[in-house]
Amino acid sequence: MIDPAFWSGRRVLLTGHTGFKGGWLALWLRAMGAEVYGFALPPSTHPALYDIARLGETIDGALGDLRDEAAVTAAVRAARPEIVLHLAARALVRASIADPCDAFASNVMGTAHLLDALRGSDAATVLVVTSDKVYANDESGAAFDERTPLGGKDPYSASKAATEMVVRAFRETYFRQAGARVATARGGNVIGGGDYAEDRIVPDIVRAVAAGQKPVIRMPGAVRPWQHALDCLAGYLLYAQALHRRDDVPDALNLGPEPTAPVTVGELTKALLAALGVSPDFIHEPVPNSIEMRTLSLNSDLARRTLGWRDLLPGRAAIDWTAAWYGGVAAGADPHVRTLAQIDDYSRLLPRH
Repeated sequence: MIDPAFWSGRRVLLTGHTGFKGGWLALWLRAMGAEVYGFALPPSTHPALYDIARLGETIDGALGDLRDEAAVTAAVRAARPEIVLHLAARALVRASIADPCDAFASNVMGTAHLLDALRGSDAATVLVVTSDKVYANDESGAAFDERTPLGGKDPYSASKAATEMVVRAFRETYFRQAGARVATARGGNVIGGGDYAEDRIVPDIVRAVAAGQKPVIRMPGAVRPWQHALDCLAGYLLYAQALHRRDDVPDALNLGPEPTAPVTVGELTKALLAALGVSPDFIHEPVPNSIEMRTLSLNSDLARRTLGWRDLLPGRAAIDWTAAWYGGVAAGADPHVRTLAQIDDYSRLLPRH
């Protein structure tokens, strides 16, 4: 159970609050009364959830770069966090292929800068978000659990696997002996309203619909562990609570949907187009010599046993909630109000005492 009383008044440093998932999480934390301090680059898209939902009016913080060690240290000192939720990262596979050094500098060294700045601070719990792509993927279609070897043959995946090693090194060398908990959350492919990133499936579809065009899809047969942002973020919140309160919580957890009913990119595209009220047709334009993985699947049984976490918006529900957000905003709804309303609706689905 997500406990609003636990978060009320809690000092939280949230990196990546100008991004898609970070924006949702910032609003959710504030709704529960947390004292949120954000640190992130300026929004990278126009529009951006950070801007249209007016997060800058409700979230204290600073704009800065994880690669800037002094800026990261200043943010930690300003936030004085009890809990750190580290979401900031270079998050796009093809952008990382185009600029691999940027991906490694931001994701690996950026995390090292943050953890180094937190040494000796009051932070008792640090949750670093990595990815479902940290595993050595043999394309067998098997659902990876936390015992699967780390890997990654593209720069983004490799940078996230390397981030896992950085977190482990800092945890074992500095934090464990100080009594602080440092862990990693490996989430699935998240969808939801307010995502406007380039080269990502849902915003690409939404832009095509707005332009009266058919979306262009690279790999309609590819399988990803799709889940709504709120399901993934609920996992982060539950994980951070458990780390803060208990000693028996693992140092890494997968947070993905049930792998028993895989959804292809093509199936997701057709379902979202139908939910948006347009023809479920798309254009297939494969990318020659692509090194993107065709199959990704997570086994999240450990998180379900440890945290009592599960997806409350599986499959079609995640798509319908995503379409409802974009459709409502296109019809004139206030994005800030719309996002908080979905957070409130989701909170009503959560287990109670």
